Formats: sequence, C-alpha cells, structure tokens
Amino acid sequence: MSALEWYAHKSLGDGIFWIQERFYESGNRANIWLVRGSEQDVVIDTGLGLRSLPEYLYSSGLLQDCGSKEDAGRRPLLAVATHVHFDHSGGLYQFDQVAVHRAEAEALARGDNFETVTWLSDSEVVRAPSPGWRARQFRVQAVQPTLILQDGDVINLGDRQLTVMHMPGHSRGSICLHDKDRKVLFSGDVVYDGSLIDWLPYSRISDYVGTCERLIELVDRGLVEKVLPGHFNTFGAERLFRLASNYISKAGICHKVSTFAMRSLASLALRVTNPRTSP
Repeated sequence: MSALEWYAHKSLGDGIFWIQERFYESGNRANIWLVRGSEQDVVIDTGLGLRSLPEYLYSSGLLQDCGSKEDAGRRPLLAVATHVHFDHSGGLYQFDQVAVHRAEAEALARGDNFETVTWLSDSEVVRAPSPGWRARQFRVQAVQPTLILQDGDVINLGDRQLTVMHMPGHSRGSICLHDKDRKVLFSGDVVYDGSLIDWLPYSRISDYVGTCERLIELVDRGLVEKVLPGHFNTFGAERLFRLASNYISKAGICHKVSTFAMRSLASLALRVTNPRTSP
C-alpha cells in the first residue's frame, strides 16, 4: 500500500492540516498535525509509521519538494512528539529532525516499547500496509532525538512560534504546544474530548491535577480558543475548562485506588508483550 492510500488529510486553514491513518481503526488512532511556517514546518506526532509520512507530505502536495532530500530550497521539517506512546511516536524514525521532552528522550533513544506502551492488534489495522504484515511485528524504533525540549522552549517557524508546555500526568514527558498569537493549543494526550488516561506506566495523578490546573489557567486568562488534541475532534475553551475541571474533581482517593489496580494490570501486560532489554 502506498503512503497516499494509507493517510488522509484535511485543511483547517491558517497553515494547519489534520492527518490521519485511514486503515488504523482504533480509539488509539492519533491525530497528526502539520503546521506550516515561513521558515520551518512542524509535524506534531507521527502515528504508527507503517507507511512513510514524509513521502505522503510531499506526494500529496502538503509540502513542496524542491528536489533531492538535501536540496537547500526545502524548508526544514521538524517532527515533534507530544509524548512517546506508540500511537504518536511510531513514525519518528522516518524524520531527520526529531524533538521530544527530555523526560522521555532516553526511552525513545533506546526504543523502550514498555514506556511507549506498544499494544497493537491485527483487528485494529483493517488493511495490511504491506503483504504479510502482522501487528505482533510492530515496535517503536529507537530514535536519537536531535532536539531535547523542556518547559518554556519556543519552536520558531518564522511567522509563528510554538511554546512548549511540559504537562505530565498521562506520561512523564507529555507536552502541549501553544501558539500564543493564534490562541491554539496542540494538546497531545494531555487533554482530548474523552476519558483521560492516567493508569499507564509513568502516569501520575498528582501530576495530572497540576497539569489540569495549568489548563484552567490558560482558559481563565483567555489564552486558548481552540484545542487540537491527540485524539478525536477539536474543541474550544469552554470544553477545555470542563474537561480539566472534571478531572480535578474526580481525582480523589477512590479514583487513586482504582487507578492503581488498573496500572498494575496494564504494566504486567506490557511487560509480557514488551520485555525490556535494558534497565
């Protein structure tokens, strides 16, 4: 299957494109965002990486190919992982320039499929990307990041800037990217319009509460009008406030007990399917 078949996209205007993997039919299917700038383009999350995302970006005309890969006429292209979970980081190996938060840089560099929570079934991939492909073969490949991110860093695209916000809770290195001028928040799995997951390895409820408090502050200060999340549909400030507030209100002792049990089961299953080869 070609990259042009595997992916699909639509424009949201203002240089932002929403890309999805057509034949990965799962609640884990991540949104891939392309943000075009005057001096640099950024891909936010990369999906599973079962077909070439860079090939799709150029073949579909989303980015202009000025010749060979080394052609100086092509704008730099940076792939940013909002976190290293498999559904967001699987395609990072296809890019020359890769950015991730420092808390998860080592896991990405060693291809730690326990921390990437790799969990994929044949039934979720409704058309095989290549003959004989099986889900059990899938692993997030080790990638050495070229840019290590931390809270407050700014990714300069020329005519727009994306500010890094370290927002742990879902994972220890989860980030949002905030376009302050346009009041747009690329939220990854920090927040989306669904049940927020805090029971995976390296999830932490106390961190998530702090993160949700920061999200509420963004709304209260009028700094976000549109959220482009890691899963499902986009939404606005009012919904962001409600999602963050609801999480905080439910993060009591009963939630912590049930979450501990779920995390234990999830960790056990992941250790069986993704045994670690290094500490």
